[in-house]
Amino acid sequence: MWKIFVDLLRFIRMQKKYWLLPVIVLLALIGGLLILAKGSAIAPFIYAIF
Repeated sequence: MWKIFVDLLRFIRMQKKYWLLPVIVLLALIGGLLILAKGSAIAPFIYAIF
């Protein structure tokens, strides 16, 4: 898992694709929110956002 993350950061740095960083961070935050909300009582409200 960490190797993929390190390789991705290395690719971004070498190719100077710095605009990808906010996209990746946003996708990770949304994914984490969905995973954490899976078993909670607020899940119906979070799913309604999307």
